Amino acid sequence: MIGKDVVQDMENGFFLDVNTQVSMVCSQLAQDPKLQGGYNAMGFSQGAQFLRAVAQRCPSPPMRKLISVGGQHQGVYGLPRCPGESSHICDMIREALNRGAYSDLVQKHLVQAQYWHDPLNDDLYKKHSLFLADINQERAVNETYRKNLQQLEKFVMVKFLQDTVVDPVDTEWFGFLKSGQAKETETLQESVLYKEDRLGLAAMDKAQKLVFLSTDGDHLQFTTEWFNSNLLPFLSKLHNSKTEAWSGGKEAGNILTEETDWLLRI
Repeated sequence: MIGKDVVQDMENGFFLDVNTQVSMVCSQLAQDPKLQGGYNAMGFSQGAQFLRAVAQRCPSPPMRKLISVGGQHQGVYGLPRCPGESSHICDMIREALNRGAYSDLVQKHLVQAQYWHDPLNDDLYKKHSLFLADINQERAVNETYRKNLQQLEKFVMVKFLQDTVVDPVDTEWFGFLKSGQAKETETLQESVLYKEDRLGLAAMDKAQKLVFLSTDGDHLQFTTEWFNSNLLPFLSKLHNSKTEAWSGGKEAGNILTEETDWLLRI
């Protein structure tokens, strides 16, 4: 949990700098003796790209497998149905993003701005995005990021085909809108990121480390049967450890152990 209680954890999911959150989780993982032999990680919604940052920045203890459930790995360009629609927080987010997603104030104090990816203002995004542009190697290639991500045994990405929250939904498979316009999309394999292999994803794809799954539901809506059939097999074998690290849509530090219930919060 990012914060002293559930309320603070939720607030931090909106307002605490993502890079700070990632550092906090890296510290938690490094200090947990049960994880030193390695762990599997599962991130839900924005938690997925946060955990990918953990894999790229913090190789010890080693992340073995990363399962991204509805993650936005190329960011978002729109909030068609913000989670928590009844809350005034969603309206605040929309207003802030509309006023200037790449201003210093918004970038530093609004989590969603840090993975806001405006294809009509690509230069602004690359220059001022504090989180996404960095982990996606938009400004320069960090060979450490590239090397660390390729240490994953599997990188599983789940797309929700009827998603009304994430825009564009292609980002859940690392695709996005083509630069300079906001209608036509491209797949990961069609992107410069892949063709230049700036993050090592092409090499991982060739090594059959990338797994693309989909389910016919809205954002994060799936059955227990689908989870057991499609995701549980990736968690069944873990080298020298029985622990899995999870990250939710607005939190980045849950722990899953085989000896306990599926989800145990820390």
